[in-house]
Amino acid sequence: MKTRIFAALATIAILSTPALADTLSFKVAKTESCGCCHAWVEHIRAAGHTVETSDMSFDSLEQHKTKLGIKPQHASCHTATVDGYVIEGHVPVADIERLLKQRPPAIGLSAPGMPAGSPGMEMGTYREAYDVVLVKLDGTSEVWSHYEEKH
Repeated sequence: MKTRIFAALATIAILSTPALADTLSFKVAKTESCGCCHAWVEHIRAAGHTVETSDMSFDSLEQHKTKLGIKPQHASCHTATVDGYVIEGHVPVADIERLLKQRPPAIGLSAPGMPAGSPGMEMGTYREAYDVVLVKLDGTSEVWSHYEEKH
């Protein structure tokens, strides 16, 4: 009986632990004073992923974005890289995980600006409508996910 209970508990523990391959490693460039960037990093960590942050001056961060192919119309306050893609701004982790499963030819994803209610920009239950866009290799974009306004 004890053996069966132990085996059942061990099975539950194994099945509820994310596989190592499911853990993503993010590198996030941001300015030191940005609180919403820190909150977005915590959103990523809460999903079980690892994050390494680098604080930069505003000018250095803008140059970093440009080097990675992020145009001003796609810019936000922080820029992350993960598994060959760029993640710009307050993109929900579910969109990032879908990107990495589908692996389209693209620069990455962006939540342009700083949409209220997006991860890291929470305002109670309120969320403004916003789009997460797929930034294509030629710099154009298309809607990847749309989030409706919520009150």
